[in-house]
Amino acid sequence: MASGQDQQQVRRAAVAGRFYPRSPHQLRTTVDALLAGVRIAPVAAPKAIIVPHAGYIYSGEVAATAFASLQPHADTITRVVLIGPGHYVPFRGLAMPTVDAFETPLGRVPVAQDAATILADFTPMLRADAPHAPEHALEVELPFLQSVLRSFELVPLLVGDAAPEEVSGVLDRLWGGPETLVVVSSDLSHFHDYETARQLDAVTAAQIERGDWASLGPNNACGYLAIAGLIIEADCRDLGLQRLALANSGDTAGTRDRVVGYGAWIIDDTRNAS
Repeated sequence: MASGQDQQQVRRAAVAGRFYPRSPHQLRTTVDALLAGVRIAPVAAPKAIIVPHAGYIYSGEVAATAFASLQPHADTITRVVLIGPGHYVPFRGLAMPTVDAFETPLGRVPVAQDAATILADFTPMLRADAPHAPEHALEVELPFLQSVLRSFELVPLLVGDAAPEEVSGVLDRLWGGPETLVVVSSDLSHFHDYETARQLDAVTAAQIERGDWASLGPNNACGYLAIAGLIIEADCRDLGLQRLALANSGDTAGTRDRVVGYGAWIIDDTRNAS
């Protein structure tokens, strides 16, 4: 007789062995080493993070600065709204899959089934698996979350042709309390020389930190719509973003003639810390 897990509809890992190790042991060791290399700044109540989604050899150190800050709160966070850009399949609005779980070499993460009900009457929402099947933007964040958090359910969302206000509206419905973490997945500038990228990413970082979401565009970050939606929602709730890291692939493992930029930010909601 088939087990319940065998009967699940599962989104299989698409970039294991390319963006991160396929071996569960090697993946766990890699993520643990990245997290161990971070000095954790105390955060009262982490509510949202912005993290990059490139191969771990390139962006893992930057991503780890944000994921490590979640470690003291691993028992509190039980729900993760993971949102990022769709790179491969064009679509209108935001896409949530119909599957029951996402799988990585570290195991399966259950998808929060009530999220579809919460968003059912929201016009920009699309229930579709095709945009998620090849996508790396969400998948690469999962091993970090699986390593840091005890147990959690996932709300996986991809942003297609949408307005920042639509993204904010979705986040508003899913915001929840201390049990819910929002993770925005985005790289910054793409394929400039090192110095040009540093200058562009510094401007983008300043725009993010002063809440200037309307100035963000595709040249700033591939996930600019998700970032903008988060900024709108954070501003509505009187929350600010704190920078944790800013670098590019020329600082980590790549050449400096054609780099990709990476940044990490965190929002903490100290009002709900008690």
